[in-house]
Amino acid sequence: MFSEQIELRGHIIDSLILPKVLDEILTNGGSFSIREINIGKQRHDASYACIDVFGPSPEIVDALVRRLRQHGAEVVEQKDVTLVPAPADGVFPTDFYVTTNQQTFVHLRGKWIEALPATMDCAIAVDVEKQTAWTVKFSQVRTGTLMAVGHHGIRVVPVQRSTDRKSVFEFMASNVSSEKPKSAVIREIAEEMRMARKKGGKILVVAGPAVVHTGAGEHFEKMIEWGYVNLLFAGNALAAHDIEQALYGTSLGVYLEKGALADEGHENHMRAINAIRAAGGIAQAVAKGVLRHGIMHCCVQHKIEFVLAGSIRDDGPLPEVIIDTLAAQRAMRTKIEGVTIALMMGTMLHSIAVGNLLPAHVKTICVDINPSVVTKLTDRGTFQAIGLVTDIEPFLRELTEFLAKKEAGSVAVSA
Repeated sequence: MFSEQIELRGHIIDSLILPKVLDEILTNGGSFSIREINIGKQRHDASYACIDVFGPSPEIVDALVRRLRQHGAEVVEQKDVTLVPAPADGVFPTDFYVTTNQQTFVHLRGKWIEALPATMDCAIAVDVEKQTAWTVKFSQVRTGTLMAVGHHGIRVVPVQRSTDRKSVFEFMASNVSSEKPKSAVIREIAEEMRMARKKGGKILVVAGPAVVHTGAGEHFEKMIEWGYVNLLFAGNALAAHDIEQALYGTSLGVYLEKGALADEGHENHMRAINAIRAAGGIAQAVAKGVLRHGIMHCCVQHKIEFVLAGSIRDDGPLPEVIIDTLAAQRAMRTKIEGVTIALMMGTMLHSIAVGNLLPAHVKTICVDINPSVVTKLTDRGTFQAIGLVTDIEPFLRELTEFLAKKEAGSVAVSA
């Protein structure tokens, strides 16, 4: 039998990290022996475990260690990270280390160096002289860039269960169901957002055109006005249909107030896009008085940054829409620093795309009428996401009602 010795530190009991590690070993062809374990006596105390991992071949042991690293396991034999130069532009070396969205460090010259930002499905590039490490996509790597390979000299710090306030993220535990107690969950989401704003956190909203189609735009605008939106990621559709509603009162040709089709309403979104293009862009349309209300108007008025990422199905698109997907991805990555909460509503593709960019510590809420959207988001690695299966309009209406109560309570206390 071949073996490797690993260590686990932190809240490995109440975060269920220890049982997950042992289960990974047994279900993937290995066995284990717990060499030492010290369990914290108080809730805030950290625990420690030293475990021998056995397997019938070196390859199986290596594969086990790779899996266990995602739960924060460290190999006891402390070696420097193995570095191999990239063989060509856009190509990683064989056996390159594939990142998760959890905090990751590489061991270099006796120091642990954090690889930033924490992004899944990347490789790790290292500058030996500057002693820096960073995560890179295929498009970012160049011939000769030193890359981390294998699993030695790499440490992953898993997100652990909070020892303080019990939050909705622990309660829901990434499960998806249309039978959740929605009001209780929405109340908790409002509290999380209030706390994030109070602590100076950054709230990201990823929104699809359903926000407009369902008549929820007015609620979203309130959130922007009250300071509960710091950053907006969306596609051409949200902006185009929001502007169509602002200019013509319709969304996809349907009057939102009447629920009836407008005469030749199918043309309205095209005419809305044309009006913005003629003005030179969304901000210019606001400045010229062409665009007087709506979500995008509110973003401009309150100086909320937004990234509109294009797709092959877009009409127009609007001038601000980034049509190069890699450029859009880069724009999003540069703006997510400091994000503590991400609220994703009514957009499967954008939710999954943005979820792949977010570190594991970002509290992520996905709201959609289709339960498979939330399932796909978590299946693709955004394990920290919680899901709420409901229509967007009643969700945002109730969320703003809870936020309004908090606003009113704050005013009463300060008075």
